Amino acid sequence: IHFYIREENLMPTQIESARKDIITKEIKGVAVSEVKSPEYIKDMIACGQMVIPNNINRKARLVGIGKGLRTKVNASIGTSSDIVDVKAEVEKAIAAEKAGADTLMELSVGGDLDAIRKEVLAATNLSVGSVPLYQAFAEAIKKYHDPNKLTEELLFDVLERQCADGISFMAVHCGINRLTIERLKKQGYRYGGLVSRGGSYMVGWMLKNNRENPLYEKFDRVVSILKKYDCVLSLGNGLRAGAVHDSLDRAQVQELLINCELAEAGQNMGCQMMCEGPGHLPLDDIEANVKLQKRMSNDAPFYVLGPLTTDIAAGYDHISAAIGAASAARYGADLICYVTPAEHLALPNKEDVIEGVHAARIAAHVGDMVKLGAKDRDMNMAKARRDLRWEDQYKLGFFSEKAREIRNSRYPEEADTCTMCGSFCALDNVNQYFEKDLKKGNKA
Repeated sequence: IHFYIREENLMPTQIESARKDIITKEIKGVAVSEVKSPEYIKDMIACGQMVIPNNINRKARLVGIGKGLRTKVNASIGTSSDIVDVKAEVEKAIAAEKAGADTLMELSVGGDLDAIRKEVLAATNLSVGSVPLYQAFAEAIKKYHDPNKLTEELLFDVLERQCADGISFMAVHCGINRLTIERLKKQGYRYGGLVSRGGSYMVGWMLKNNRENPLYEKFDRVVSILKKYDCVLSLGNGLRAGAVHDSLDRAQVQELLINCELAEAGQNMGCQMMCEGPGHLPLDDIEANVKLQKRMSNDAPFYVLGPLTTDIAAGYDHISAAIGAASAARYGADLICYVTPAEHLALPNKEDVIEGVHAARIAAHVGDMVKLGAKDRDMNMAKARRDLRWEDQYKLGFFSEKAREIRNSRYPEEADTCTMCGSFCALDNVNQYFEKDLKKGNKA
């Protein structure tokens, strides 16, 4: 595969093109998939309220993330220091795409990270994101036997390397600075500690070296690297809450404030920007968190991790997260990062990935039913169920194979019913009395 590195200003980014009133082929593609006008997509990108993650070095399935669009779902995969199985990660990437993920994040920390990333990129058509701090600190540990000896040049080299490989969006922890750490200290640390891998390593690096975060201090350099490839800069939430009792604490809100400021600065520099948040949140904090981000960032796309709504659902955290994600989407979140049943317990396997994507897709749709008024599919399903049209039910549902498998495993005696009710089917018993209404088209 031939990769090229674009010189500064050789080719405009999506946001630069949109601000010049240019409708790119990527904008046209998103407009078709979202059933929106190209002008609408262009205008939303121009004002920073929508992004199209699409690295110039790699063709990927076009996806729009932002205001007025369907809430998207991200699936995260990657090796750990304990389990390095590249074949398994490739299988998970393929499974996530088949299950309906809109984007993928490759978050490996164990093995040959450059090779793993390239294999995953080759295996999927999805736009792929990364967290460059993982590789930067992993290489510092390998080279210097100490993550706190990470150099700025190694850090920025990793950003460039990952962009050149075709990464379409990158979670970069720019919002951690001396002020956010001071907030963390003043509030007496946290009930749940720091749960962001990249965030915790960067906080440790800053405290050990008594230095400012270079990703914040040299933000213009971060932007210039990603802008070369039209890679979306997703401002990572390294101080996200890892427990519901840490929700919306001062350190988290301070980082969110800085990220919202940086999002505006990055857009003004011609780079597509997203903000990330928030981790663990009780239900009554979700609306405030989303609206705070939207208000402070002028509606920049919001990439939500979870949010997990309780800390005691290990084994079923995908359900806890789906509850939170539906609420977040309803209030305006644009991209949901799935959570799998293995959260807090183990490295997810292929089955966990599929289950996580499915739960997140349901959550996104539930939120969109309110946010976008997207209820037509549910209306059509209601009618298909009323009329006992099973094939139409399978087509309208998200997971037709699973639905068909369950029904066929306990097939009814009467073919138009199911074994839940059998001959006591409420719909079958009463529909005959409303045949005239159905023929007239009432509620048909």
